[in-house]
Amino acid sequence: MASAPRLGGGTATLDAGAFGAAFNMPLVHEAVRAELNARRQGTHSSRTRGEVSGGGAKPWRQKGSGRARAGSSRSPVWTGGGAAFGPKPRRYNVKVNRKARRAALRSVLSLHAGRGSIAVFDASVFEAPSTKRALGLLDEWLPAEQSGTTLVLLCEDEASAGLSFRNLGGVDVMPVQEAGVADVVGAATLLVSEAALGPLVALATAEVRGSSREEVQ
Repeated sequence: MASAPRLGGGTATLDAGAFGAAFNMPLVHEAVRAELNARRQGTHSSRTRGEVSGGGAKPWRQKGSGRARAGSSRSPVWTGGGAAFGPKPRRYNVKVNRKARRAALRSVLSLHAGRGSIAVFDASVFEAPSTKRALGLLDEWLPAEQSGTTLVLLCEDEASAGLSFRNLGGVDVMPVQEAGVADVVGAATLLVSEAALGPLVALATAEVRGSSREEVQ
C-alpha cells in the first residue's frame, strides 16, 4: 500500500487505484501533448499575397525588359509581398479519450508515489494567510538542495493556504479540479491538502470504478 508523509507528523495512506499503477510513457505523452496544445491560443496570422495592399498593376511588361517575368509586386518572393503558406488562426486541440486521460493521471500520480515526491498536509491550519508557515512546512519536508517546481493542490475553500504558498518561489498553486497530467508530471514534488486528496483520487479513478460496478452487475 502506497503512503506519503503528512507534514506536521504522521503518514497518509494513498489509494492503491490512483497511486499504484504502472507508468505508461506513451499514454502520458499523448495526454501532455493534448493539454499543452489546448492551451495555445492559435491566433497568429499572416497576410497572403491577396491580402497585402498594392500590387494591382503588372510591374513591367512581360517581354523585352531583360528582367524576369513578374505579375505582381506583392508576390511572396518580393520584399513587402505576402507570405507563402504562413500561419493562420487555427485550433490545436487533440482529442484524448476520457479513460486514457485518467489512466495517464494515474501513471503520473503513481510515479510521484513511487519516488516519494508527494506529501499531504492539513490546510485548515492556515486560518489566515501565512507565507512563513508555508515555508516552514516545505523546509520540513524538502531537502535544502531540492530543485524544480512544487505543485500545491487545494480545494476551492482553502484560499488562505493558497495565498500562503503562492508567494514562494518555485511553487505553483492550483485547485485540484484544474490539475492536469502536464501539471502533475511537470512538477518535481507534489503537495496535496487532505481535503483535496479525495477529489484527486476521484479524478484518476472514477472511470475505472464505474466500469468495475458495471461488470459486477
